[in-house]
Amino acid sequence: MNPFKLKLHWQILCALVCAIGLGILINQISAGSPDAPLPTWVVMTLGVCDFIGTLFLQALKMIVIPLIMTSIILAVMNLGRDKRFARLGLKTLVYYFATGLMAVVIGLVVVNLLQPGDVNPATREAMLVGVQNTESLMAKAEGRSGKDVVEIFVRMVPPNIFKAAVEGQFLALIFFSILFGYFAAKLPDDLLASQRTFWAGLNGIITALTDFIILFAPIGVFGLVLPTIATTGAELFGTMGYFALTVCVALGLHFFGVMPLILALIAKENPLQQYRAMAPAILTAFSTASSASTLPVTMECVQKSAGVSKRVSSFTLPLGATVNMDGTALFECVVVIFLAQLFGIEMTLMTQFTVVLLALLTSVGVAGIPSASLVAIVVILSAVGFPPDLVEKGIGIVFLVDRILDMSRTAVNVFGDSCGAVVIGKTEGEQGYYPASNA
Repeated sequence: MNPFKLKLHWQILCALVCAIGLGILINQISAGSPDAPLPTWVVMTLGVCDFIGTLFLQALKMIVIPLIMTSIILAVMNLGRDKRFARLGLKTLVYYFATGLMAVVIGLVVVNLLQPGDVNPATREAMLVGVQNTESLMAKAEGRSGKDVVEIFVRMVPPNIFKAAVEGQFLALIFFSILFGYFAAKLPDDLLASQRTFWAGLNGIITALTDFIILFAPIGVFGLVLPTIATTGAELFGTMGYFALTVCVALGLHFFGVMPLILALIAKENPLQQYRAMAPAILTAFSTASSASTLPVTMECVQKSAGVSKRVSSFTLPLGATVNMDGTALFECVVVIFLAQLFGIEMTLMTQFTVVLLALLTSVGVAGIPSASLVAIVVILSAVGFPPDLVEKGIGIVFLVDRILDMSRTAVNVFGDSCGAVVIGKTEGEQGYYPASNA
């Protein structure tokens, strides 16, 4: 078989495997001679990969905002005069809340069963020795507390839509786009037709640009993953391995357990078809650790490989990339309980319920960018009474393995969004999913 005829998800998977293999090799070279300078070919390889990965990520980010706004405005405009619009919105929000709650409860149960923070003093000291400088991260969370959860709703109404776009305030952009599309649909027929033509044309351009950028996904994935693996030493997992395993077990239960059950029982679809259809988006999410940056690939997979209509996917997916953060909410819950176990802080049932609620709410307000959830974790830790010095130490400990876990939970976030589009589409009476062969 001509390797260049491989489907996109196989190309990305091959790039991912090669990046991991070469990254481990470079890491071993660095570990073998820690005081010696790295070979020239290693320095050049890491430099080139960093450049390629950054370029690909920037290209994805470049089209995220126009893709979100044009997709939602067009979808709501087409639905604005349809009585089903309110029903579709309600279904979407109920689905996101329900799956988010399931994810957090899974995290809570797993972390209480496995007790990753119940370690001996020597292991605790080993964790603290590896704590990195978190000044920049703590500065972002300075002065924040549980009361700032209210700000999530305040930020939904931007005083300046252009500033919101520049700052990447996706929740504000989505809210504006929904209102814009809804009231555009109330225009007289001649004006509505011109608006539809304009936004459909703009959306078509962005979609074509998305298709072009996605062609370079295998190269971009290789460039993003290799430096991460090369600089993440295996020694980090010596002390944090059990915590990382706890997070992965919880994420795995949601990814391979809850989501397939929802697809099978509610959508009446074969989960294996969904995994095959979403493989490029899942792998891209794992590589970029950003559900927002992965949105163009997610929409491409859901519409072309899964066969969900633009009517449903253009509304649910941009919204999901901002508010449906199953993996993030699960991770936040696990981290807070883990740190309570580690530092010997008692967590009553009511306190753990508070953690569940805050994890759900803060995951909504977390931008779909790498490591943003650590700032939300600071808010939760402060809200449940962690002393400031332990908050900083705790974040420093988690930061050791956050990058790899961030990649994993982002993949869960994106797959959850795609399942939502399928489930909601089926409840809306759509048929004929998975038209393409994804084998």
